[in-house]
Amino acid sequence: MIKYVRVGLVLLFVICMVVAAALWQGLPSFLFAWILNFMLMTGVLYLTQTFQPPLTSTYYHSKRWEADGKLYEWFGVLGFRKILVWIGWEKLQKTAYPVKKSLTALKHLEYSTRQSEFGHLIIFFIVSFFILFVALKEGIQHSLWLIFLNVIFHVYPIVVQRYNRPRLQKAIHRIQSLF
Repeated sequence: MIKYVRVGLVLLFVICMVVAAALWQGLPSFLFAWILNFMLMTGVLYLTQTFQPPLTSTYYHSKRWEADGKLYEWFGVLGFRKILVWIGWEKLQKTAYPVKKSLTALKHLEYSTRQSEFGHLIIFFIVSFFILFVALKEGIQHSLWLIFLNVIFHVYPIVVQRYNRPRLQKAIHRIQSLF
């Protein structure tokens, strides 16, 4: 019961911050787009960490065309990963969640790719709703910050997870086949 109250309070905080940013800066502003994305990331992260959904849908299974990652590489996933290293995100993640060479650690890492993708997918659709709303109300040019940040903060992270997952699943299958 207490975790539902905590989740409710976190979501209430997220909503209040988003509304405050909208009133303070307006929906078309860069600051609103930034705050919206980060507040949603905070809320969704708290939600997924609290409830740990199993995420066993076939959607998360790597498709045959994803195995080599060529399409994702064509869309610039390797460049985006280099940017994550350059800004220190990779180091921060590895410090918080060190990767060990064990089957359990690989399975946890593979699950966290699904969890991350799930969160970014939810936020992508929520922000897309705001993009549509702002575009209809103010015009498409006023929703450009929302579009730009939605691609940078959610589309590319989803692509990174889709790119990494087949490699992790291949390593997991190799280790499992040894036993």
